[in-house]
Amino acid sequence: MDAKIDIWIEKYRPSTLEEIIGNPEITKRLQFIAKEGNMPNLLLCGPPGTGKTTSVLCLAREMLGSHFKSAVVELNASDDRGVDVVRENIKNFAKKSLILPANKHKIVILDEVDSMTEPAQQALRRIMEIYSSTTRFALACNQSNKIIEPIQSRCAVIRYSKLKDEQILKRLVTICDLENLTYTDEGMEALLFSADGDLRRAVNNLQIVSAGFKMVTKDNVFKVCDIPSPDLIQKMLENCLNGNWRLAHEKVNQLLELGHSPVDIIVTMRSLLKTMDAPEHVLLEYIKVFLHNFSKSCI
Repeated sequence: MDAKIDIWIEKYRPSTLEEIIGNPEITKRLQFIAKEGNMPNLLLCGPPGTGKTTSVLCLAREMLGSHFKSAVVELNASDDRGVDVVRENIKNFAKKSLILPANKHKIVILDEVDSMTEPAQQALRRIMEIYSSTTRFALACNQSNKIIEPIQSRCAVIRYSKLKDEQILKRLVTICDLENLTYTDEGMEALLFSADGDLRRAVNNLQIVSAGFKMVTKDNVFKVCDIPSPDLIQKMLENCLNGNWRLAHEKVNQLLELGHSPVDIIVTMRSLLKTMDAPEHVLLEYIKVFLHNFSKSCI
């Protein structure tokens, strides 16, 4: 089997807009663009693993058909070779002469645009202006506030929401069935917890568990995902709520001895607190009180 195909996030990546999960209103909007043609520049904003890049690849595939391979380029703005290399690749592609059907354009898909400096974004804006008659740009980012206004004003802004656990679970179960992979309900819940709404991370973690253990259980998931045990953190929180800071401190020490950093512990604790039926400001207060008392217990 081809090594690239064997990477599950690629093997099970949707190839049509109909296969995209989550954010149905966005999918309908992209399906309309695919049908009508004349795609605008797009700024796709939202958390990682919500389908931003996959959606626009599906859009390009449906809109361009047999011209897809020659008329689409996918780049990453945080390429290790530097933004100058990325910019040159974009310019060279935009200059390329192609004969396309009416109302169809070449498409540049650029990931992690929010990692670009303001001067680099200004240069990108100029390229977008110069080649506007032949090329459309689909720019993906996690934080739209890091994108300069002149780029935002030249794009149709599409905002993706984090995927729901039930949407991710459905895809994971499908993959398990296709891969003949055994799983437990607790194992799936652990995958959902570790993914935190990121489908790409969930599928990656599922493949890692499959390679190491051949069965998806809670213990196996937390062994390979390298995140602090929610069970230990749950016990720590119970001790915190009961005012037993010594026992809470012991649980933290257990986590630290397993190689987890304080940041890892806080991040997982916050994810666990979010599953509680309480307002966000109350959950943040829990963390604040924990940090205050934990710091005193360490003195």
